[in-house]
Amino acid sequence: MKVIAFNRTLQGTGASRRLRNAGQTPGIIYGGAEAPVLIALDGNAMWHALKKEAFHGSILDLEIDGKTQQVLLRDFQMHAYKQLVLHADFQRVDASSKVHKKVALHFINADVSPAVKLHGATVSHVMQEIEISCMPADLPEFINVDLANIDVGHSIHVADLTLPKGVTAITHGTNQTVATAAVPAGHVAAEAAAAEPAAEEKPKAKK
Repeated sequence: MKVIAFNRTLQGTGASRRLRNAGQTPGIIYGGAEAPVLIALDGNAMWHALKKEAFHGSILDLEIDGKTQQVLLRDFQMHAYKQLVLHADFQRVDASSKVHKKVALHFINADVSPAVKLHGATVSHVMQEIEISCMPADLPEFINVDLANIDVGHSIHVADLTLPKGVTAITHGTNQTVATAAVPAGHVAAEAAAAEPAAEEKPKAKK
């Protein structure tokens, strides 16, 4: 994905406010051997780009004054209620060095799992994204979580995920839970009630 940016020299709260009033988003590029560079981006284009999942999990081609460099989106700030991107941070990418990045998880095949198909369970997505390490060329836009075999009372953990070649999950020493399957309490109660045999009526005593 390509991003067009412009150099900016002025910084500070006042300068950033003027940029936003002019429909632009202030930003910065940092990392690598070069010094940080202050940039401005088209605010409307940034707003729509941030709605795309790929923009968050892909290597971006950022062009300034006709020169293109590869970057990752590292952080951004949105206005509390306006359609406005307040700031965006990008990090330069070195093609020969590994990157650490959070990427989205896509949950698939829940509808054919024993938990859902046989028991009417609900699969809870405990994690929505995962932190990974890989070379820039191997960076995936997202990672699939296959729920086809999950059953009631079972969970899927980070160690159970099938990661793309060259991709390693960063777990910080814990095998985090990604998804769990459980039957809703109301459903369990209803099943239990249905399973109970109907109580036989006792014959009335003859007078």
